[in-house]
Amino acid sequence: MKFTHFAKKSSASCKAGAGGFTLLELLVVIAIIAVLAAILLPALSRGRMQAQGIQCLGNTRQLLLAWLLYAHEQDDRLPYNLGMTEGGPRTPLNWVNNVMTWDLSPDNTNLATITGASLGLYSGSASIYRCPADDVLSAAQRAAGWDARIRSYSMNAMVGNAGDFSTNGFNVNNPGYVQFFKITQIPQPAEIFVFLDEHPDSINDGYFLERDYYPEWHDLPASYHNGAAAFSFADGHSALHRWMLSQTCPPPQPDVANLPIAVPASQEQDLNWVVDHMSVDRN
Repeated sequence: MKFTHFAKKSSASCKAGAGGFTLLELLVVIAIIAVLAAILLPALSRGRMQAQGIQCLGNTRQLLLAWLLYAHEQDDRLPYNLGMTEGGPRTPLNWVNNVMTWDLSPDNTNLATITGASLGLYSGSASIYRCPADDVLSAAQRAAGWDARIRSYSMNAMVGNAGDFSTNGFNVNNPGYVQFFKITQIPQPAEIFVFLDEHPDSINDGYFLERDYYPEWHDLPASYHNGAAAFSFADGHSALHRWMLSQTCPPPQPDVANLPIAVPASQEQDLNWVVDHMSVDRN
C-alpha cells in the first residue's frame, strides 16, 4: 500500500500578525474607550448627585417626622432650638447638642451629641443628620483620618423655643416676625421650612438665622445638589430649592470663609426667599 506523506506546515508559514492587533487598531480602540468615558462619566456623576439629592430629601423628611412626633408628645410644643457657641454651654434639651468646627473637637464626631439630645429619641438614626454629599473637612481633620463630620442640617431659628433670644415671646434677632413655639401657631405650614442642609462654611450650631433687617447671609444654605439645598416644611413635605445666583453657592473654604456675606440690593432674590419662608409678620 502506498502512503502519501503530508508534511506539517510550520507556524512560521502563517502570516505575521494575523492573530493580533496592529498598533493602529489599538489606538482606535483606545480612542473609542476615551470617547465613551467622556460621554458616560458625566452621566454617572449626574446620577450620583441625583441619588444624593434624593437621600438628602429623605433625611430632611425623617427629621421633620421626628420633629412632629416630639411636638405630638409635648402638647404641640416644639423642640428647643438654641443658639450655641464653640466654647459655650451645652444642653441635651436642645434638638442637637453640638457645634460643628474645623478643629478636632469631639462635637464633630460624637454621635451622643445627636442621640442624647431631645430629638434623638424620635429620629431613630444619627445617620439622617448628615447629607450624603457633605464630606467637607479641614486639612487637620483629613490628616486625622476623618471621613466626614456628623451633621449637615440646621433648624430654622424662628421655629422652636430659642431660649434667651425668645424670652419675651418673640425672637430678638427678628423682632418683627413671629417666633413659633407650637405647631398650631404656624398659619401656613407648607410655606415655613423647619430643616435645611447648611453650607459647610456656615454650619456651627443647629440654629439657622437670617435677619430680615440686614441684607447679608448670616448663615448660608448649602448648595450640594447642583446648586440646590434640601428643605423640609412644617406640613411634612420636603423639596430641593435651586438658587438663582452663583453668589449663594460659594465653594467650601474650611477655616477661611468670610461670614457674614453682604448681599447687594440687586442680588437679594435668594436671601429674600429664605427670609420669606422662615416666619410671618407679627403685625
